Amino acid sequence: MPASDPAEILLAHDRWATRQLIDAARELTHDQFHQRFEMGLGSVHDTLAHIVGVIAGWGDFHAGRPRREPWENSGPYTCDQLAAALDEFADEFAAHTTPHDEVVTAERHGRVWSFTRGAVLTHVTTHGVHHRAQCVNMLRHLGQEGPWRVSVVEWTLADASAP
Repeated sequence: MPASDPAEILLAHDRWATRQLIDAARELTHDQFHQRFEMGLGSVHDTLAHIVGVIAGWGDFHAGRPRREPWENSGPYTCDQLAAALDEFADEFAAHTTPHDEVVTAERHGRVWSFTRGAVLTHVTTHGVHHRAQCVNMLRHLGQEGPWRVSVVEWTLADASAP
């Protein structure tokens, strides 16, 4: 049975759903993967790289370390590279999400920011939902029909709680 803790669900679902779209993107040609759209970050590739890069950046914030160079700016990436980075960054991010009420502070862009770990976790996982919806729309425009199984209910039914 999948997890019942909301934080565990958010983390596991975010990784699983992003992986579903990385796997769907494997069916695209190079040109389709990089085709420009007026949504998301402009292409399936760039939007997936952004989702993964945000996990890395907020993982740095959670860990209290300086932000590394934005990961998504170092591409382009293959689907294998996106999947490997997703696993690495999601593990790093998850390692620093508790206690949820602890406040973490870091400097970014010349300003000091403070958030609870729970707020950061919620932001990162809902951010992923937003951009995955854009990827689904781009994939539909590229002729892929799905089915797009990326919701929490579908994750639960798939018993995919283990990434």
